[in-house]
Order: sequence, then C-alpha cells, then structure tokens
Amino acid sequence: MKCPVCGMDCVKSAKDLLATLSSFYTPCPECSSRMLDKHRPHARLDYAPSCSCGKRFIDEVFAHIYVIMTDMGDLTLQDPLIAAGSPLIHPGIALDRPPFLPHDSLVLLSSRVTRKTAEKLVREVPEVRGVVKTGDFVPGIAGPDLTTVPRTYELLAGCDVRADIFPLPTGPLVIYKQQSLVHIEFPRAGYPKLRSLVSKVGSPPVPFFVDACSGVGTLGLAAGCLGVPHVILNDAWYASAFWSAFNLEVNREYLKIDRVRIFEQIADMQKHPVSRDQIRIAETDGDQSIEIYQGDFRSLPEVIPPGSSPLTALDIFDKNNPRALQKIREEWAGKVGGEVFIP
Repeated sequence: MKCPVCGMDCVKSAKDLLATLSSFYTPCPECSSRMLDKHRPHARLDYAPSCSCGKRFIDEVFAHIYVIMTDMGDLTLQDPLIAAGSPLIHPGIALDRPPFLPHDSLVLLSSRVTRKTAEKLVREVPEVRGVVKTGDFVPGIAGPDLTTVPRTYELLAGCDVRADIFPLPTGPLVIYKQQSLVHIEFPRAGYPKLRSLVSKVGSPPVPFFVDACSGVGTLGLAAGCLGVPHVILNDAWYASAFWSAFNLEVNREYLKIDRVRIFEQIADMQKHPVSRDQIRIAETDGDQSIEIYQGDFRSLPEVIPPGSSPLTALDIFDKNNPRALQKIREEWAGKVGGEVFIP
C-alpha cells in the first residue's frame, strides 16, 4: 500500500503487518542490552552499533539520538537522556519488556529538536523513521469548540505514519495514523476501552453501532471486526476521518466487505479541516455496511436511520465534567435512541 504521507511502501495491510510481528522486537542470541538511567545525562556520549541481525536495544538507540542532539546543540551535556524526546514504536503494541528495535521502527517526538538535527537523525540513526517537533498542546481537536482549526505538531524529517495493534476476540486490529496530526493513544495494558466495547457489543453482536467521535477509527472498526452488521464512524477533524477510512481499507480482509469506496483523499480534506456538517468520506459494499463521515457529532443524527436505536460510543474530548457528559448523553438518547456509553 502507498503511504499517503511519504508516498513509499511503509504501510501494509493488517494481514501483512501481523505476519511479521511475532519476533519483531525480540533479540537474536547475539544482541546485547545496556540499561541507561533516563533521568541523568549520558555523560559517556557513546552508543553501541546495531547487531548483525539489524536490531538494537532501545536505550542504545536513545544514546545515539542524544549524542547527535548534543553535538548539534539541541541538548546540553547537563540534560538528562529523557530530554531527547519520547519514542513511539512502530508498530505499537503493549510490551512487558523494553524492545530491540529494527530499522524504521521509531518515531521521535521532541520539543527540543531542530529541522537540521531531525534530518541528521533520520539519515544516521537507522531505527528512526520520522522526527516530530512537539508543543505544549494536544494535536487535533481537544475541545468542543469547532470554530477554529486545531493546532498540530510538525513533521520535521522522515515519515511519522505508524501503526498500533489492538487485540480482539476475533483477532488483532491494525490502526495507522499520522502522529503529528492526532493525539497519542498508545496501546495500554489491559486495553480498557476495547474491553468496554466488547462487553457492550455482545455475542451475537448488536445490529448497529455508532462511533460518534471516532478518532482514527479504533472503536468503530473494532465493532466491525466483532461482526456488527452496520457501523458508522464520525469525527470532525479531517485527519481522524481520513485515517478512519484508510484503516477501513487496511483491515478489510477481517471484515465482511467486498469493497471500500473512499470519496475524498487527504489533500481534498485539508480544504475543510474541521466540519460541522456531515461529509461522507467512505462506505463499503458487502455483507457489512460501514460508513465514515467527517462532521460534528451533534449533526450525526441527520445520517442515522430513524428508529434504528444504535449502540453509541461517545468518546468525547472532556470526560472530567459529569454534568456536561450527562447532558450530551440525554440529548443523544432523545434524538437517536438506543444505548449510549462513554468508553
């Protein structure tokens, strides 16, 4: 599959990606590991090269990154190792031990890095696939106000498209995203949102599920993989709606669909980055009907068949205001009906 960001073949179908996963982060017999204190400077300014198998322990990768960033002036010798930034592995899975990284398996998020340094990191650190300049905000939509275009992080070098893998009773779900444009939701041990979804969908599954604030499609596509016949996904932010559609195509072999129709590509969607009205982005042909929209979830009832009473997930921005949450749930129940839950 062609990557929509870099144009290369760095994205794969779910089936192809999962086929490589069993030993992706495990060391070979010759691999070595050195645990470094992330909260102290790496005063020795050394790092081990990759093993002959092509992998390297993540601490050694960060030591390499630290050496380059200090040499370029982005860090000082008094900065702790952790000041280099945050690693996001690709593909992302919940691990019980630190990984040994193969080539092109890490996206670096850093508030300190410059473009020149980022280009050097991508060029000289084989594990780094992309470098993103971060800020003190959440990228994408982080609140109910849809009147302004949300802020995003900046991809400085390489490609920041990465996948997360989520387990389901029916098999793993693969979710790609461009990390500079959407918030970070790395797979957590126990997968609480997915456990909640599986419990609500049931077996046999409910006939209709709505993921009203879908992000890049995790809950909605999980419902599809669990066998829900009719699924609607929606998000007001263009990047989330686009990657929901992209992930529908990525996981199509695990769904009862014959074809995915995508009506808008990411370049077109950038012209309407935030939408209040509903824009149809993708739909399927086959035994399952899966639809993806870009729009305000409050206008989503316009495209939901009257009387269908779906199970609805409202994974909204601010979960810290119980009174506001209850009001939203009551309004949704009054317009759409069916059960509403907040994962």
